[in-house]
Amino acid sequence: MSLRIIAGRHRGRRLTAPPGRITRPTGARAREALFAILEHGDPPLRGSRCLDLFAGSGALALEAVSRGASEALCVERSRAAVAAIRANIARLGEGGRISVLEADASRLGPARNAYDLVLLDPPYGSGLAVPALLAALRQGWIAPGARLVVELAAAEALALPELLSVEDERRYGAARFVFLRGAGA
Repeated sequence: MSLRIIAGRHRGRRLTAPPGRITRPTGARAREALFAILEHGDPPLRGSRCLDLFAGSGALALEAVSRGASEALCVERSRAAVAAIRANIARLGEGGRISVLEADASRLGPARNAYDLVLLDPPYGSGLAVPALLAALRQGWIAPGARLVVELAAAEALALPELLSVEDERRYGAARFVFLRGAGA
């Protein structure tokens, strides 16, 4: 699969995906649609602090920074995927704005920073989205008023805790994006 940055300062730059079937990068059309929504959302993408859980190749975080996010953190537990993310960060010269945490996204420890844009792309059908969201919420990774987006298979169920509410849902081929807010946000 050819993976490129779609827009912003790194538009058209190629990215490396981890070898084999370790990850399933978000398709270009779905990424383009997602970021068109995020660029006009609240909080705004420009200047945001982005947390990319189940980062895979890091394409979502890299796209966010390319389009104006001030910084991003990629959380990924696969060593091969972490190596691909680091290669992509180096290729784009974004080591000062994007960092990597090799960890299980559903078992995050206490946060050093809170993020106002949280992107989750767990393996389809894994059931890991809710445990990761709860870990991030409980450990202080999510800022008040943050925007959260979960990518799932189009027909996959998502049983959300009462702490979160669905703001919008969009389907793009085999993918579905669920836009969330914290209760009271």
